Order: sequence, then structure tokens, then C-alpha cells
Amino acid sequence: MADGWTKTTCPYCGVGCGVLAKPGADNQTAEIEGDRDHPANFGRLCSKGSALGETLSLDDRLLFPTIGGVRVDYAQALDEVARQFAMTIARHGPDSVALYVSGQILTEDYYVANKLMKGFIGTANIDTNSRLCMASSVAGHKRAFGTDTVPGTYEDIEIADLVVLVGSNLAWCHPVLFQRLAAAREAHGTRVVVIDPRRTLTAEIADLHLAIAPGSDVALFAGLLAHLADNGCIDARYVADHTSGFDAALTTARALSSGDIVAATGLDASEIAAFYAMFAATEKTTTIYSQGVNQSSCGTDKVNAIINCHLATGRIGRPGMGPFSVTGQPNAMGGREVGGLANMLAAHMELSVPAHRRVVRDFWNAPHLAETAGLKAIDLFDAVGSGRIKALWIMATNPVDSLPDADRVRAAIAACPFVVVSDVTANTDTAELAHVLLPAAAWGEKDGTVTNSERRVSRQRKFLPLPGDARPDWWQIAEVAKRLGYADAFDYQGPHEIYAEYAALTGAENAGTRDLDISGHANITAADYDTLAPYQWPLTADQQAADHTAEAPAKRASIENADTRFFANGGFYTSDRRARFVPTPYRLPSSATTEAWPLVLNTGRIRDQWHTMTRTAKTARLTNHYAEPFVEIHPRDAFRLGLHRADLATISADAGRYVARVVVTDRQRPGSIFAPMHWTGQLASAGRIGPLIRPNTDPISGQPELKYSPVRVDRFAALWYGFAVTQSRPDHRQFDYAAVATAAASGGWRLEAADARAPDDWPELATRLLLDGAGRDTELLAYHDVAKGQHRFAAFTGERCVGLLFAAATPVAVSRTWAVEQLGREVDVRQRLRLLAGRPGGNERDRGTIVCACFDVGRNDIIAAIVDNGCNSLASLGERVKAGTNCGSCRSELTRLIAEANLSETA
Repeated sequence: MADGWTKTTCPYCGVGCGVLAKPGADNQTAEIEGDRDHPANFGRLCSKGSALGETLSLDDRLLFPTIGGVRVDYAQALDEVARQFAMTIARHGPDSVALYVSGQILTEDYYVANKLMKGFIGTANIDTNSRLCMASSVAGHKRAFGTDTVPGTYEDIEIADLVVLVGSNLAWCHPVLFQRLAAAREAHGTRVVVIDPRRTLTAEIADLHLAIAPGSDVALFAGLLAHLADNGCIDARYVADHTSGFDAALTTARALSSGDIVAATGLDASEIAAFYAMFAATEKTTTIYSQGVNQSSCGTDKVNAIINCHLATGRIGRPGMGPFSVTGQPNAMGGREVGGLANMLAAHMELSVPAHRRVVRDFWNAPHLAETAGLKAIDLFDAVGSGRIKALWIMATNPVDSLPDADRVRAAIAACPFVVVSDVTANTDTAELAHVLLPAAAWGEKDGTVTNSERRVSRQRKFLPLPGDARPDWWQIAEVAKRLGYADAFDYQGPHEIYAEYAALTGAENAGTRDLDISGHANITAADYDTLAPYQWPLTADQQAADHTAEAPAKRASIENADTRFFANGGFYTSDRRARFVPTPYRLPSSATTEAWPLVLNTGRIRDQWHTMTRTAKTARLTNHYAEPFVEIHPRDAFRLGLHRADLATISADAGRYVARVVVTDRQRPGSIFAPMHWTGQLASAGRIGPLIRPNTDPISGQPELKYSPVRVDRFAALWYGFAVTQSRPDHRQFDYAAVATAAASGGWRLEAADARAPDDWPELATRLLLDGAGRDTELLAYHDVAKGQHRFAAFTGERCVGLLFAAATPVAVSRTWAVEQLGREVDVRQRLRLLAGRPGGNERDRGTIVCACFDVGRNDIIAAIVDNGCNSLASLGERVKAGTNCGSCRSELTRLIAEANLSETA
């Protein structure tokens, strides 16, 4: 593009939004805009995407290879990786080594990694963190369709008359899709059903919210299948012409009585009847499901229970109809396409099918191609712990935090004889355990493709130089492959050559027998790859690849208007080309609550953070919404446990503990709690959720049950609580509870802390926290009320405020947003005492917690606009304070605040 702008793709969720990026002069910031030409988002971006330009600093980057913590050049590091892998394979066989990769890497990276492991080393011990989010969808698709096909497109969300969201907080986890749904609802009256134990912000636009008991989705959809059959809603022609197994699936569904379904789901019979009636009466129904379905010990059955209802009604592959799995990571789909999972081969071919193994073996000229499935993620790290895997390469992921039973995973990695970690971040809980660290290229520094949830392939493009010795992941893998003796097969000159090879493989002996075919790009040139515009597969060799380049907009538009949905007229990829109905008997989650562990823990994402926060925590715009770990709990459970708003609570399981701020809310289901997945040992002293999660998995998909963990909750007994704003990053690990976050765009940090012991010397603690690195001409102003247990400090260098500390015997009640804004300000000597109050004085407003990340609008500003200025709509609120007028990620929260304010006025 002209004027220094580059078209690329967002590196966050599976929506796959198009982004325009223009680097700043220092190459550590960038201007970011949504790409109006990209068909996934049409210019929309969420809060995370909008803030991408603020996350590019090199502050915590891994810039040089290390061996044993000692900096080396890249050749030495790669030599050591190859030597250790070769030695391990020679002594213990190919199954003694493994790769654990990520939906954060690009399709070209994934392809080369799988080619090396499965094709040339000869083991399928390569799995991906997509196992944690998408494996049950993959398994359900394959059981029903014969292959891992997502039938529909994003357009279906806007065409449907009914959208059913199951286990999906679309408003926070896929905000741009949520905006498209909200716009369709406003324009066309699309009805929305939300099925989720929590009343999330997604439910704010729902016509019906079903607060289902955790883990009972199969019972609800089995009942729906029986209801459809009993009320004449089956598409008998579609079932007869294109499917098999209907009678067996229906018999299993009818094994549950209506009373059984009420008991299993915890819903009222009237709620269930209303949902069934809406689904039965609405032909154009799209069912969107995500991690609440997949992350379960019966996740695959949940997927098939949903698919069964769509097959039975023939509501699949036509506009506005179908089951729709939305992926969690930016390239979870691309990884699936090239065989990223341990039980798959590249190009949607199967390790278990001899003919597929032959096609891949011949294409790669790989005589040692793996013949059996490798170890799935949980089993893979069990094998690391038991010593069966002796050399492990972890790429672009942080399993010490993200996997279940995370402390055991950490112990396993720590005991592994040889561990390589490729990452962009120097300090993660996993990188601390590496023997060799390899600096990887980050978003903005690498070239390749990703595939989003609707099978749309888009380019990620480089617009920044590679810093230090950082290199692309595919290059690292290819260089190790060359050192292992496979130079001819891995002599790639750039990602376009890898992409072309992968495209050719998708067409090898295909002839319509496999869904994935992009062989129209088998001969793509470097120039056409550079200008490749987003497209949906399939793209067979019969189509002109040039039609999908940016230089051919008219032809591209005609292709975009073509129907790219699957299965409206059958054509499944099973042996007889018929879809399979799958019987889905209802069963309870693998672990049950007990007297010792009486509550169910559900984990998930929050609006402004991503995975383990290595990128999103770098900007205060994204940390201001939630700056510390928290736990949502229903008022009834909170009362029983003696917990109040802003208390700290300890969540315990048989394998670990987690300490977090209490949020009391009736939007949480009684008996269940919710805690976010993002915090790590780098940012919180006791905020890793992974140790609480039991390693229960779905027996078919191997996906862990991350939404159902029996736990206990207790009040955290702190002697004091504190909040600090500091100039330098404080050491949070010195406290029993602590969480740090970037404080402001201008720099600085915020610290939440609590401890069971009082400091020996409060002024010494304040000096250490607030004046560390402040230099000369410093002053510490203090206030003490020993009787009330209050200690407050303000630190200055000259006239400038360089830190604040507030401590009390109860959770500290100060205006945090206001306190953060004081850092770095010039404060007149006569005004310094007011800082110790912890709140603005005079005519200053306490803006409250930041709700709108784009325009830095606080909760109190929004409430004032609603109450004082009569802003009772999103439009009027946006006009008054700008909130919700950019990315739109906060609009559900704004809607809720409007409703709450109006309710309080009429009460």
C-alpha cells in the first residue's frame, strides 16, 4: 500500500480481522486501523486489535539465543538443538522427542514443523495448544462429516433469523463477530438465544438466556432432537438422501425424559420449551459454539449433539443455517489444515488411513513417515514427566501456565533432559526452564498466512525489521532439519515457497475426495503471494489463482459472492458420502463436586487480555479494565463463605491454589465460580489458574475439561492490604498476594498487594517500592493511623510525584484511576497532602474503573452521562463521552450500565 501502510491480519482470536499498520519512527509503535476491505471485519477492530500498535516495544523481547542462560550466536544454538535431538533419537528412537506448538504461529511454520516431525524424524509427537480449544470440534466434525469442515460463513450470522450461542461469550472473546450479530439484530430483528451458566455481557442482547448447569449441554440438545422428531420438524428428504444413523441417535436422545433434562440442566421446563419452540419454528438458524462446548470431558459428544439437530432439520450449508465452531486462536484453523494435531496429517489427511499416508510419503519423499498417532497434549507432558520424552521443543506457547495440572507440567519440563523454547518474550514461566532459548519473530516482523474460523486464508505481512537475532519459526525449524541431514527437503528461500508446496499437497490425488483443496495456488509466485487477498477455501486448480490477488478486485468480488458453504446438497467426506448421526448419551463431567471441593470452577478469557498476556499486558489501555486476577461468585455463595465485594479469596483444588479479588454478582450461577485464565507468575504471585485444573480429557478428542473443576473457596486472611503506583516495576513476589500491571501510557506500574504479616518497617517498605531508582532530591511524605491500621505514602523527586502507597487493614478504598494519573505530575508543596487522601478533591472527578479502552472513559463518567445528562442510548452516550464509538468492545457493558442506572432511578 501507499504512504507506508501495510495490510496484515490481527494476531488475536480466530475472527481473523484485517488490519492496516504503519510503523512509528522508532519501530516500537505503529498506527493501527481496521482494514475496510477485509471481509472478516470490514474495518471493525476490538479493543485488543485497536491497541496493537502499543504492544510492539522491545522491553521484554528475547533478542538473542542462549544456551544455559549464556548468549550465543544462532549457529551455535541451532547446532546444539540438532545435536541433542539427533543424539536422543539415536539412543532412544524417534518417539523420545516431541514438539509442542501453537495457534500463534503461521500456517507455513506449522507445515514445516509437521513435515520435519512426521515426515522425516518419523514421529507424530507434535501437538499444539489448539488441543486446548478446538480438538473436540475437530473430532465432532470428523465423526459427522468425515472431515474437519466448518460448513458455514460469517455471513450466516447476519442472514439467520435465530442465532443460538452455546458456551460462547462472543462479546468478549470474538467481539467483532458480536458486533456483526448486534447490528443484524438491530437491523433485522434477529433473535438470539444464549446458553451459558454465566450471564455474560453476550446475554445482554439475548431474547432468551439459559443458565444451564455446567456440563449438561448434551442433555439439552438430545432433548431438542427428540422434540424436533416428535413435532414433525425433521427434514425427511435430507435425512434419507444425505445421512445415516438417524434412528440410533434418536433412540439415544429419547432415553432422556423431559424430567431428566430439567434435572440435568437445572433449567425450568418453561425455559426449555421456549428454546425448543424457537429452534423448531425457525428455519434460518445458526448455532455458534465455542470453548464452553469444546473444553469438556464430553466435548465431542456436545459438538455432535448440536450437529445432529442441524442434520435432522437439513439446516446446514444454506444461507443463515448451520453449526458454526468459532476458533480461539488466530491460526487454530491453519494448524488443523496442515496437520498440527498429533493424530492428523497435513492437508486434512489422516494418519490412520494408509492411502493418505502414501500420498504424503510420496509427495514429501519421506521414507520414515510416522504411521501412528502421536501423543496428545496432556499425554505428551505426562510422557515428558515419566521420562519417555527426553528432548522437547516448545514453540510460541506457555504450557507452564496454560495446561491443566500446571505445577505437574512445570515439574515435568524442569526434569526433561533437554528443552528448547522458541518465543518472542524473554521471561515467561516456561522460558525459565529452557536449556536453549531461540528468539522468534513477532507479529509485524514475519510473513505468512493464517486461516480464520470461516476458512478464510489471509496474509500476515511484515512491516517491522527483525530486531536483534529474532528469526521466523519456519526458518528455525528448517535450519535444524538441515543439520539433521534433510537439507534438500527443507531448502526454502521464503514462506511463499512453503505455501506453494502446501497448496500443491492439498491437491495431490484429491479430485474432490477431500474438502481442503487450495491447489489453485500450487504455482503461486512470490509477487502474487505478496499481494494475496483474503479468500475462502476450497480454491481448486480449476480456478485462477490470480483472481484472488489484490490486483483483480472485480474478479475477486465475483468469487466472494459465490457460495462457499458446504453440505447443502450432501457431499460429505465419509466413505459413502453421507453424514453420520452420532448417538450422544448424556454423562456427567469426569470430576464431581464433593464436600471437600463443593464449587465448580469455570475459566475463560476477559475482554482486553489475551492468553498469558505477553502482548496485551504491555499497554495500560488494556490493563485498566481488569488489572488483577478476580473470581466471580454468586451472592448466595459469597454470603455462606463470608465473602464481600473486593475481598480476596483463595481458590483451592487438590493440586494448587489461586488468590484473587472477589466480584460478587448474581450473573454467576449459584454453586459455580468464574476466574480468568490470563495471569502468570510474571504478573501475579498466586494468579496461575492452571494448577487448579484437573487433567481430565475427552476420550475421543483429548481436549481437557477446562470449564469444570471442583474447588473450594475460602476468605484470604490478610493482615493488611495495599495499593501502590510506582515508577519502577515492583517485585510482586515478596507478598502473599500481589499483582502488577502497566499503569499508564507515560510509564509506571500499579501494584495490588496483601500479606498475612505486617512489614517490619512501613517507611522502609515504602522507600523500597516508591523510591527505587528515583535518584537524588527525593522526599517521602507519610501518614499513619496505627489504630485503624492505615499507612499512606507519597514520594516525590523534586516537584514530581514518583509514587503512592496506600495500606489498610481492609481492602484499600482509593480511586485507582485517579491515583495512577498522579504519577509523574508536578505537585505544588501545598497540594501534596491531598494525595494521601487517595481521592480527587475540589471539582476533580473520580473517573472510576476504565470501561472504554479506546477513549479512556471511566465508569463514573458514563454513569454521570446517563444520570445527569439523560444519555439513555448507546448513540447519545457515545455523542456525550465517546464511549463505544470506536471498536465497540465496551458496548455490552455500556448497555448494562444504562439498564442498571435506569433501574435504580425507578426503584
